[in-house]
Amino acid sequence: MEDRESYSPNMIRMWRVYRTAKEMCLDRGYNILEEDTQISLADFASRFAREDGEPDRTRMPFSCVPSPEMLSKYAVTPTAKDPDPQPAIGSIWVEFNQDENVGLKQLRDYMQHLVNGNFYSGIMVCIKPMTGMALRLLRGASGIEEGPKGGVEVFVEQDLLVNITKHELVPKHVLLSKEEKAQLLERYRLRETQLPRIQVTDPVAKYLGLRRGQVVKIIRKSETAGRYASYRWAI
Repeated sequence: MEDRESYSPNMIRMWRVYRTAKEMCLDRGYNILEEDTQISLADFASRFAREDGEPDRTRMPFSCVPSPEMLSKYAVTPTAKDPDPQPAIGSIWVEFNQDENVGLKQLRDYMQHLVNGNFYSGIMVCIKPMTGMALRLLRGASGIEEGPKGGVEVFVEQDLLVNITKHELVPKHVLLSKEEKAQLLERYRLRETQLPRIQVTDPVAKYLGLRRGQVVKIIRKSETAGRYASYRWAI
């Protein structure tokens, strides 16, 4: 057991946030070493502590690339115009902003960094919620010239203190590929709009980075059937 009394509360807090961020990327399908999600508090402090013992958020950013399995989940259907399309996913940059208040300037700087580094998307972890103007820019970031192709996600540190998917009451969520989604709809002769829905703002949907139109398989435990699956359409 680690002696946590020798570390500041902020150091312990950021250690938990960092580990959850790593776990989140791993759970989404990015190439992350599992040991990185289990970094000890002592190792975290040795890597990211300032001289005053507080965490240095500027040294905590990391990037990762999709695994082959993730690339297949985000495969795009070929067309006559684009017979060999690229998957709708790519490298991601995760940054831990050190400013108490994040506004337009910080968001624009971050988006520019993503574009300059050829990152497909980004996750910014903030100390407090962004300003209203920054959030309005964020809603239009995906697809506009100044932003990365895959857009920007924002989390508040408080949201990453624990991994919500590890709670015993949260069932396992598995993203379906486009092909798996099509097979599901064909099997049950459904339109996607007839499926039960899940908001992309749902905590688990946000953790997994679900996009509108995607379908997720939810696996629950059952005392009689062992396990059973249901499906949700992200809106």
